[in-house]
Amino acid sequence: MTTSEHTEHVAGGDHQFATGTTAAVAGWDTLAADGSVVHIRPVRADDEQALDELNHRVSDRTIYLRFFALSRYAADQHTHHLTTADPLDGHVALVAEVDGEVVGVASYEPMRTDEAEMAFLVDDAVHGRGIGTLLLEQLAAVARERGIRHLHADTLAENGPMLRVFMDSGFTEVHQLGSGLVELSMDTAYAARTLDRMAERERAAEERSLKPLLAPRSVAVIGAGREAGGIGHEVLMNLVDGEFTGHLFAVNPHADRIGETPAYPSIADVPGPVDLAVIAVPSAAVPAVVEACGLAGVGGAVILTSGFSELGADGRQAQRDLLKLARRHSLRLIGPNCLGIVNTAPEIRLDATFANVRPLPGSLALAAQSGAVGIAVLDHASRAGLGISEFVSLGNKVDVSGNDLLLHWWHEPHTDVIGLYLESFGNPRKFGRLARLVGRTKPVLVVKGGRSSGGRRAGASHTAAAATPDTAVDALFAQSGVLRMETLEELVDAARVLSGRPLPRGGRLAIVGNAGGAGVLAADAASALDIDVPEFSAVTAAELTDDTGAVGAGNPVDLGAAATPAILEHAIRVILESGEADAVLVTYAATRAGDVGETYAAIARAAADSTIPVVVTCLGAPNAEPQIVLADGSALPVFPFPETAVRALGHAMRYSEWRTRPQGIVPAISGVDFDGARAIVRHFLARQSDDGWLDAKHAEQLMQCAGIAVVPALAASGLEAVLAAGERVGYPLVLKTAAPGVVHKTDVGGVRIGIPDAEELEQAYREITLAVGDTHMIVQAMAAPGVELVAGLVRDPLFGPVLMTGSGGVLTDLLADRRWRGLPLTDLDAGEMVRSLRCAPLLAGYRGAAPADEPAVLDVLHRIAWLAESVPEIAELDINPLIAAPTGAFAVDVKVHLTPATAEPDWYSRHLR
Repeated sequence: MTTSEHTEHVAGGDHQFATGTTAAVAGWDTLAADGSVVHIRPVRADDEQALDELNHRVSDRTIYLRFFALSRYAADQHTHHLTTADPLDGHVALVAEVDGEVVGVASYEPMRTDEAEMAFLVDDAVHGRGIGTLLLEQLAAVARERGIRHLHADTLAENGPMLRVFMDSGFTEVHQLGSGLVELSMDTAYAARTLDRMAERERAAEERSLKPLLAPRSVAVIGAGREAGGIGHEVLMNLVDGEFTGHLFAVNPHADRIGETPAYPSIADVPGPVDLAVIAVPSAAVPAVVEACGLAGVGGAVILTSGFSELGADGRQAQRDLLKLARRHSLRLIGPNCLGIVNTAPEIRLDATFANVRPLPGSLALAAQSGAVGIAVLDHASRAGLGISEFVSLGNKVDVSGNDLLLHWWHEPHTDVIGLYLESFGNPRKFGRLARLVGRTKPVLVVKGGRSSGGRRAGASHTAAAATPDTAVDALFAQSGVLRMETLEELVDAARVLSGRPLPRGGRLAIVGNAGGAGVLAADAASALDIDVPEFSAVTAAELTDDTGAVGAGNPVDLGAAATPAILEHAIRVILESGEADAVLVTYAATRAGDVGETYAAIARAAADSTIPVVVTCLGAPNAEPQIVLADGSALPVFPFPETAVRALGHAMRYSEWRTRPQGIVPAISGVDFDGARAIVRHFLARQSDDGWLDAKHAEQLMQCAGIAVVPALAASGLEAVLAAGERVGYPLVLKTAAPGVVHKTDVGGVRIGIPDAEELEQAYREITLAVGDTHMIVQAMAAPGVELVAGLVRDPLFGPVLMTGSGGVLTDLLADRRWRGLPLTDLDAGEMVRSLRCAPLLAGYRGAAPADEPAVLDVLHRIAWLAESVPEIAELDINPLIAAPTGAFAVDVKVHLTPATAEPDWYSRHLR
């Protein structure tokens, strides 16, 4: 669900359950259905008393429904088992806490290799708050990470509440057993239905949790000074000047009033409930203030104060301690070290910032980690006439994050477009999933800071060497429909086109105006962005020429400098009514002979009923309005340059195309050997304590477990063994060094191809042995002729597995023709990876060559994705070349780097940091 740093999955930075380990974790904070915070963690030995108390606190009926008998003794015996069982037996138990009290327990016991039996008990006092569902989701996540694919439970048919929990989860299949029993069978894998239901439950909980922050009925500014210039004082004045509609209080022990606002010594003295506290006190005083807010029942706090994680280790610890304080009281936090928040809705009118910019009301929701960036965007948006619905300065992101806000803004009625400035991700794969859901109704625009090549990681394989943090971000955004903006200005420009206006229905752009040169520049910009500027039909061209006096009827349409507003209006109408464009750019050059106001009015009349976007470029009128307001209150954006307008329209076209295309499916993979793949990895890691490269034989076996065809090869050492292997493989063949530590064989002269006979094989053996200094060799059959590709994966510590494909062989690094995607990999993702390569024409059959078997190439990518999910120990995998032949796709050289698995986050689980 949230948060700031890369450990988002687990509270406090502790590790999740690791497959095959007994690692304990601090737990996960998540939201109940009512928006309160629930802490879920593994059971501890010292929980026995608390669980016994739970057993004796619940009703007789609850005990009966759970244990099928009215036996508290049986319940206590089960509690003893949960708290004393050996973790090595595969048993798992989780408890849920609210305000420090254990209110629920969930567990499973292994049945077979990949199956377990689960059970739940939830306190009667918290029924209806979704705690059973949260336990179910987290238990499934732990089970999935430990290799449990199916969970089962038997329950009584009369246990309606628990049946509803399971049915509503999206995980469960229900089977009637008879005798009043029902079997619940649960696949722990994430299905689309499961994720959608989780997202909707999380959205509803998030909405309730964030309401005190973003739609407060009362606000207290803690640390509001009496004199101008202080942060607390300026926030209070912004709230007053912005005409906040709720109750407003100041907290200052040295004043009774600050301006017209009543002041109180502490938050505890403020009369009535307080939804939002804005904290502007020295950093040393912040913890006590947060604790006081929690005790006073405050729903949310914005901490403006700096002096936390940005200062280093001590500051990070202070920030973690702050979060623990807030969690105890279900108090949501924004910041610290932030600018504040804004909600321009007329029923709220909240400006709880110390910025000197008051944003216009509008439909762009904006979040920024940097306060300075936030101010810059708010200022530019106001100058451009773009209104803001809500603004959140995230600061250090101790709690509320971009993921939380995506969920909140998903159904927020005043928001049409979501803009984010991010410097870091907490849970990137979850961000991608949420952005994909939100993007189906609202565009998500992101400026990602920190994209320099300095982040390039060292790697021995081609895939790893090519991977950078930015390639992972691009892959994430491409899959989730996020529009990546290069600059803040570009974000505002794109939002102006996307806010409150119809989307393009395709990629055809019509350009019309009285400025021929501007039209040419616009057409050039469109060409650079692969936007079509089509010629009009003969009918439309004739109407434009005959009725407007256009200088030719091409596209762009040049009406001439003397064109009147009426002529421009008519030309726009002709184009809009023709159905031959998906967007219209009006290029208008102001002159002394014309009137800007009359021209704007003409454009407004022509575009009033348009079902496609119309944007305007106005040249030579520095004081002209940045937008043309239509009769219905919406507005057409006016840009100072044609290139800027075309770029913004290009983003709208790209978003519209993504939104209307199918979402794709993750194909089921057949012919794979999960147990065999796990055995290869276990065997390798048992023989060495740290990471290393699989030898060629075991790398080939791992590919075979995944169902990836590998060109036959034999390992041999010494001349006699090499010659014998050559006879078995058959000529012509390939000889490659298998010297330990040599990854890029060609670079050291370790490869000979097309060897026709034993005599040349002996010569090749001697040359390679001399060049490399090692007699270990691989003798391999010649691959079928085809296009050389590279395919592989690298496991990013933050983004998880990232898959790559591109031009392979010796061209891999020279051409840098690569495409990246993360997981899950849909059929559409894989198709886009291959078809967008510059070498794609070769695969389709270039200049009479036989086309490659594209489905086989796509199948290899999906099998690599299966390996990424099934074998988390794979740090790098590189197939280079992968021969795309007319009859299949064949791996020629395979490199696999394994490392002991650290626990990977359950990227989709609902939790707070």
